[in-house]
Amino acid sequence: MVCSRRRRLERERERTLSPFNTAAGGVDRKKNLIPSHLPQDLRDFLLRAQVLKLYRQALRIARRAPGHARADLVHMIRQEMENNQNCSDKQRIRFLISEGKGKLKGLDEMLDMQGH
Repeated sequence: MVCSRRRRLERERERTLSPFNTAAGGVDRKKNLIPSHLPQDLRDFLLRAQVLKLYRQALRIARRAPGHARADLVHMIRQEMENNQNCSDKQRIRFLISEGKGKLKGLDEMLDMQGH
């Protein structure tokens, strides 16, 4: 009896943690997809998507810069991305994303103040 109860609890736990839980009347998947329970490759994919989003945002903001500074700004953005291209430490990548967002916010505000 204890063994069957343990198996049942393990099956329920697996079912609720599975991102593919589609059983009728099942648990709401949005509540189950806690980031620590996501498969590693999915977390890597989401992190990569954040990096690409940041890069695109940076290039969009650089387009608003004056013509004489735009090329240098695009070069600096690309250089920053290339310098950290081989970083595999997830915590460092998150830090770099956060730092990049802060720099972009400052650049965006500066361009707004200049009227660009």
